[in-house]
Amino acid sequence: MRQRDKDILDRRDFIRQSACASLGLAGLTHSIANLRLMTAAMAQSADPDDYKAIVNVFLFGGNDSNNLLIPTDGELRTDYVNARGVLALPRPAGSPYDIPLQPINPSNDSRGFALHYNCPELAGLFNSGKLGFVANVGTLSYPLENRNDYLSGNIPLPPQLFSHSDQQVQWQSSVPDKAFTSGWGGRVADLLNASYNGDGKVSMSITAAGINSFQTGTSGDVIQYAVTTTGAKSLSSYGSNYSNALNEDGSYKTTWNGRRLQAFDTIMNYAHANLMERAYNEVMIRSRDAESTIGAALEAADNSGVDFDAIFAGAQNTLGDRLKMIAKLVAGRVPLGNLRQVFFASTGGYDTHQTQLASHEDLMSELSSAMGAFQNALDALGMADNVLTFTSSDFTRTFTPNGNNEASAGSDHGWGGHTMVMGGPVNGGKIYGTFPQLKVGAGDDTDRNRGRWIPSTAVDQYFAVIAKWFGVDANSMEAIFPNLGRFDDPFGGTANLDFVTTT
Repeated sequence: MRQRDKDILDRRDFIRQSACASLGLAGLTHSIANLRLMTAAMAQSADPDDYKAIVNVFLFGGNDSNNLLIPTDGELRTDYVNARGVLALPRPAGSPYDIPLQPINPSNDSRGFALHYNCPELAGLFNSGKLGFVANVGTLSYPLENRNDYLSGNIPLPPQLFSHSDQQVQWQSSVPDKAFTSGWGGRVADLLNASYNGDGKVSMSITAAGINSFQTGTSGDVIQYAVTTTGAKSLSSYGSNYSNALNEDGSYKTTWNGRRLQAFDTIMNYAHANLMERAYNEVMIRSRDAESTIGAALEAADNSGVDFDAIFAGAQNTLGDRLKMIAKLVAGRVPLGNLRQVFFASTGGYDTHQTQLASHEDLMSELSSAMGAFQNALDALGMADNVLTFTSSDFTRTFTPNGNNEASAGSDHGWGGHTMVMGGPVNGGKIYGTFPQLKVGAGDDTDRNRGRWIPSTAVDQYFAVIAKWFGVDANSMEAIFPNLGRFDDPFGGTANLDFVTTT
């Protein structure tokens, strides 16, 4: 092993003084439990109006962010056109994809950039300072400075780098070099829930897209609660929102369905000696209680004066519907009772091995319209400064296409890609991190001729900035991100990650 590489492995691990870093994942549960007590003691005087929410928008399949954030002039543009081939945007005159890109004006980068032509909402948010990009983010076990570091084999890499399932889990856990036990959103919830959500009536972790790794905690104290795009998922066979079983005042109807639901609720309140039966009952009781709480939150949203249907009229798609529900839950935050909330939304279809130009065109329209509508809803609610939205994806895709036919070509699994952060807390209108060189077979590229960018920003660094805004203090940071100390300080100047306003 070269001495410099050995120094990286030894010095960066040893220099950290965190017990969590030395204990590894086995000690996370114990460490977070101890830190939770200290955090709760420090947060006894929490402002009842100090509401904050983070929203993870996960793009399953691997978003080709090379065609989301696009260079428009100079050497970067030349390299982009030469390597992207039939995927380069805009296409030559006469092509169905000869459509003007959406111009953006990053205040911290004089080079020319634009967004995909189907992203007018994102471009508008960027240029108005409500959205920023973090360039070339990806899973890393240790820093890799360049292609030579990657090829040397001396620095450990995340396992299964180009596997969808593995990379999705690693993005959501932020601990790529260990077997999965918890997600970083779940660890944050474990740490902060007792401090801020003492009056909470529903879980701190709400998912609008099913159970996920991101919100999986260490102790089971904060359990993911899943909602649908229409609200809480009710028991079946009782009509919409129990309309066949319950009266408007919540009392049981004197119908067969009403008596059946009443009997079910009575049985759920019986005491059981069997541990499995007891656990099942606890889950059912908790779910039934949460249903009424979600219903109250949605009623509060309806009374907020914000017309969510009108705001999301142009975003009636999978992601738009899920973000619409989250916007309503933000509006109904008082009945929920939580001062800190972790949300998860997602959409799929990003595994564009073929027909990428047409497929990505639709995906970008969904992404832009949904995120634009969500931010507009938060603005209308007066909650823009209280919610931070960020994107994640398995990886970006190879810079070079896998064919020469514009209609059928796609791209394959890559590595480092561009992410977005959005909301009032964001110092928008800028590109953070380090934009890749776009030199195929050199510099940031792991491969001889594919353009798989080595991430210049680790997911740990990216997420740590978000977690700090959310309320994770410096003493707790490495309990949430055990590998953070291996990388440049995300709160320092060299990392270029000051994308959140200090609070």
